[in-house]
Order: sequence, then C-alpha cells, then structure tokens
Amino acid sequence: MSAPLIDRSPDLQRLVEDGYEIAIVGSYLLVKNVPYVNSRREVAFGTLASVLTLSNEATTRPNDHVVSFAGDHPCNRDGTEILPIKHSTQRQDLGNGVIVDHTFSNKPADGFQDYYQKMTSYITIISGPAEALRPDVTAKTRRVVPSDDPKSVFVYRDTASSRAGIAAVSAKLELDRIAIIGLGGTGSYVLDLVAKTPVKEIHLFDGDRFLQHNAFRSPGAPSIDDLKGAPSKVAYFASRYSQMRQGLVAHEYYVDDKTANELQVMNFVFLCLDKSSAKRAIIDKLESFGISFVDVGMGIELVDGRLGGVIRLTTSTQHMRSHVREKHRIPLTDPQDDGQVAYAQNIQIADLNALNAALAVLKWKKLFGFYRDLDNEHFSTFTIDGNALVNEDKT
Repeated sequence: MSAPLIDRSPDLQRLVEDGYEIAIVGSYLLVKNVPYVNSRREVAFGTLASVLTLSNEATTRPNDHVVSFAGDHPCNRDGTEILPIKHSTQRQDLGNGVIVDHTFSNKPADGFQDYYQKMTSYITIISGPAEALRPDVTAKTRRVVPSDDPKSVFVYRDTASSRAGIAAVSAKLELDRIAIIGLGGTGSYVLDLVAKTPVKEIHLFDGDRFLQHNAFRSPGAPSIDDLKGAPSKVAYFASRYSQMRQGLVAHEYYVDDKTANELQVMNFVFLCLDKSSAKRAIIDKLESFGISFVDVGMGIELVDGRLGGVIRLTTSTQHMRSHVREKHRIPLTDPQDDGQVAYAQNIQIADLNALNAALAVLKWKKLFGFYRDLDNEHFSTFTIDGNALVNEDKT
C-alpha cells in the first residue's frame, strides 16, 4: 500500500476508513476480498481493479468508468450473470502480478466524482446478491494490511491518524531519535505512548531485569514464560513493541557520566529514573548538549490504609533551565538520604505510572507543535486526593 498517495487522497483515505482492503499496485487501485455470487450460487471473493488518475502525487477525478475484476463473473442470487455491468471477459495481465478476468462498465450520468464513488458503486452491485445470501459477508473486511511504505516506521499502516484526519499533525513528531532513560513503571508507559508516533528511533536505556513485580506496573500482560526468562527490561520491551514498529534500540545498561555522551544525538529525552541521585550527571550532559527533556517522579505514601501523594513533571528546554536547580524542581538526592522515610518506600501503582507518563508525553507533543500550548509551563504537579493539577514556571 502506498501510504503517501493515500494520505494525500481523501477518496482513498475514505476507503481505508470504511474498512475496505485496498492496495496500490503499479498504477492500479485494488479492492480485495469483494464478496460475490458465482454461477453455482456460491459466495466467493474477488478483487476489483481500477487504473488511477493522479496529479501532484494525489488522485484526481477518474478519467474513465471501467473497472477490472479478478474472479468468476458476478451473478445474481439465482446464478445468472449481472448483465448491467457486463463489458468483456478476457484474462489480462495488468503487470506487477495483477491478473484479471473481466471488465465491467456502468457509467453514471455525470461520471464518477472520485475513486470512493467509483469503487463503492461497483462493490454495491457485485456484493448485493452475496450479502442477500449470506448477511455476514462484506467487502469491509477491516483486515490489517502490512505497510509497504519504505519511509514508515510502522509494520502496518497507521489508520488511526488517517481516520482522524491528523496525519499532517502527526508528521511533526517524525523526529530522528528520542531516548527513554529508565523502563520501570512510568518509563514503560512512556514507551507505550511514544511507540504509536512516527519517531524514527526510540532508544531505551536500563540495566535492570524485567521481573515479576514489573509486570504489575507496566503495560500489557506478560506470560509466565516471559517472566521465567528474566530478560532485561529493554530487551523485553523492544521485542514486544517491535511487533508494531521498527526503530527500537535497546541499551542494556544504565546511563551515567561515562555513557551520557551517547545522548548527544537525541532530539529529546524522557528521564524516568527511580534513583534521583543518578540524574545529576545526566542533566548536566543534556544541558551542555542543548537537549530538551522531561523528568517524571512521584511521592506516594500510605496513611491510615489509603494512598495519597503527588505526581510531578519537570520540563527543561533552552528557554528555561534555571528552575531545575534554583527551585529544586528535580530531586537530585534519594529520599532515604534526606531522611524522608515515607517516600523512600518507592510506592508505585500502574494507574499513577500511566498518568505520569501521559503528562510527560503530552508535554513532549506540545513542545513539538502537536498540541496547542497556552501556558508553556515547565513544572506541573498533580495531587491525588484533591485531583488538582498545578502548572508553574511558565515562559
């Protein structure tokens, strides 16, 4: 499927959004698995093909009303051929492996306005008898079609963006490289959200193993076999998300003052470390490289049988960095070192990890123009018991 052509052509996008199984092969538009009735009154499936008329790498109004069909000649419910569309029967090789058996002609008075109208008009005629015999069949298969766009990071087409009409907005996130440092609870949810964007490379840094407790505060549902193997966190998550996308780079070690130089090529960094004292060297490097980043954190405590606390998000960009140290917006020492026994428990809950990650990804998307940003805040806190979100340090 040619993703760029589809993205630029509203009529082709509409076919995808409706669930038709389309493909662009050479100069032809194909709609596959179209149900029809054959001469034996059996429901079968064929492929419709139409030559494409293009201008500036997008479809224009079709210059003819003829389509080709691969399969037996479609029939009525009684097995007689559908004559109003009959044009010719002759096996033809259209190239690129596309072989058809018939051509159909059914010209409306004003011709076809676009390829959506053209293809769905023929599908209605051809599939009507099949749907009458078997109400469960439809040409709207909604079947997953692998992406053959060499520029796409996704294994299959991102129909969510095209369906919502935001493909151009999503393209703003086509960064070369971002890094997620720490694949614990919050970091794993950051990955889950960022993996659905067109970032070319997502670099994962963590030296820990993926153990049983991690399964209860990260996305998905690991199997017992997954846990028995005790893989590294980055290897486990890279394997999981490689089923959906390419460009996942696993670094099975911690980032420190010796390895932080690897971050110099990143466009953005998510800091998702449990250990606050490990952040200082990383932050120093990111600032010297001029790289924007967000740091996440939470302080949860158990009091009288209930949990409460605060979720924090600190953003550092070239427009504002001083607040990190001057206002102590990022803890750089561990709680136990400061005598904060309650916070030293490191209580983490999946929903809070997911919320913390969502706030971080929202801010990242704001910084790169995906979302509107009216406050330009660089520090946010969410207090659980009051459901209060507070923004500070605005530029």
